[in-house]
Amino acid sequence: MPALVALVIILLLVAFIGFYFATKIVYPKTYKVDASYQNQVEEGKLVEEEYNALPKQELSIPSPYGYNLYGIYIPVEGSHKTVIIAHGITVTLYCSVKYLNLFRKRGFNVLLYEHRNHGRSGKKNTTYGFYEKHDLKAVVDFAMQKSGPGSVVGTMGESLGASIALQHCAIDPRISFVVADCPYSDLTDLLKYHVHLDYHLPPFPMLYVADFFCWLLTGMTFSKVSPIRDITPVETPIFWIHGQDDTYIPPRMSVDMYHAKKNGIKKLFLAPLAGHADAFWNNQVEYDHQIGDFLAEIDQKTLEPK
Repeated sequence: MPALVALVIILLLVAFIGFYFATKIVYPKTYKVDASYQNQVEEGKLVEEEYNALPKQELSIPSPYGYNLYGIYIPVEGSHKTVIIAHGITVTLYCSVKYLNLFRKRGFNVLLYEHRNHGRSGKKNTTYGFYEKHDLKAVVDFAMQKSGPGSVVGTMGESLGASIALQHCAIDPRISFVVADCPYSDLTDLLKYHVHLDYHLPPFPMLYVADFFCWLLTGMTFSKVSPIRDITPVETPIFWIHGQDDTYIPPRMSVDMYHAKKNGIKKLFLAPLAGHADAFWNNQVEYDHQIGDFLAEIDQKTLEPK
């Protein structure tokens, strides 16, 4: 009997910890909109006078899952080229403002939007691309319609947004290019890495129990989120960028995806002296040149009407 009681206690403890991990994964603590904006201002990554002077249109784009996605559209007069920029986990679209001029000065309209469970978009849960890739497809639908006949649409993402963009391009051949800054290659791999790094625990059994609870809470399982699997056959041009000193999402993940892509144009830039999501900020001149070279390489081949 004591052995049975001990076994029940252990199983309940494993279930409790697994549920705790699951809730941390699918309900991450996110920034308030005002706090996210102020943080970018204080870090000098959003200059209020410049941002406020831009022509802007607020958007509410219906998701196929019954909520609305908040966005801001920043046009360039007469342009039929648009880039959609997707932010990272826990933050808002204001963290994408630093990338605006990379594309605006090259004639692109820019559409910033907020993922489900972030900012002003629908409050559901976070599924790391499982549902979000279809949200991005809805944003692309809007951008295509907004830009009119002959429109060209590319995507750029940072961290979570980058991995969403990679998963999306596998289901939407209309996309002309993807720029993926510090994406994860596989959710299971990333979570195993963080269970060891953050908690000093082996993945079994906690991560597998968490996977079960994530499925109950969202319908997603970790194995369903694998950008490296999704991009292997796609022909869409993809540019991977990753800080060499990133310990949150290790740069090997971008390297592995670069080598896994079998078809079409691909490019890789490992940014020196850069941690997670710092590749641009710590290498602004080189980052700009790399983006310019990538767009120039694909211009004649892919930046054509879809």
